[in-house]
Amino acid sequence: MPHIWWCPTGPLTSLPLHAAGIYAADNDSKTPRISVLDYVVSSYVPSLTALHNIFYRKMERPPFKMLSVIQSNTPGQSELPATLDELEIIQKHTASIGFGNHLKVLQDKDATYQAVMDGMKDHSWVHLACHGEQDVHDPTNSGLYLHDRMLGLQDIIKNPLPNADFAFLSACQTATGDAEQPDEAIHLAAGMLLAGYNGVIASLWSIGDNDAVAVADDVYGFLFKEGKAPDSRMAARALHNAVRNLREKHTGRFGGTNFTAWLPYIHVGM
Repeated sequence: MPHIWWCPTGPLTSLPLHAAGIYAADNDSKTPRISVLDYVVSSYVPSLTALHNIFYRKMERPPFKMLSVIQSNTPGQSELPATLDELEIIQKHTASIGFGNHLKVLQDKDATYQAVMDGMKDHSWVHLACHGEQDVHDPTNSGLYLHDRMLGLQDIIKNPLPNADFAFLSACQTATGDAEQPDEAIHLAAGMLLAGYNGVIASLWSIGDNDAVAVADDVYGFLFKEGKAPDSRMAARALHNAVRNLREKHTGRFGGTNFTAWLPYIHVGM
């Protein structure tokens, strides 16, 4: 399928354009059902400058080394037992291509702010499965909850990450914009691009625990299926495949009353 990069402005920055379509009630056989998801692979960029910078910044991707941050029981937050399933999936897929020794895991009490920041500097890929929060009134206060403190948007931007390549933010509200400045795409996913990552998988709003596991399994199954080091430039297509599978699981091909379960997932960058 063709690959489209969406660079929306104004109120469109908060809408899932990749899910745009004509939707009809299940018993309405006369209304055509058309969805963007069936025709193109979608990515988002906060600005054309960001897309230009990513394209020319790193023509060659850094060697594959993956950091997996798993927070199943964060102090002060509700438990996320499904993150343990995500860890098993990551371990399974990295081992399947012979890259199990390229994976570092920081889990629960070991996932401190300093340990995660050090790991992100040393690893090209990062999978963050934890609670996330977007402050829609002051996006710079947004962040991801680790064992001892929040990993904030400002922390990510101000720390140089020379090996950054791909980030999977398996958390809620990691691509939610600014309610007061809709023209400004300020969120965790955009911050990851600014910090040096080429591509990010994120969410527009809250996601289901079981859905997050299914998406992670499909994404990594797609990226690691060739038996060689994965290419982050295929992440958008991997997510596209995963979202189509999730849509089918919840509502059938063209969506329905539960279509909000699959459309929060987006790819940002290249």
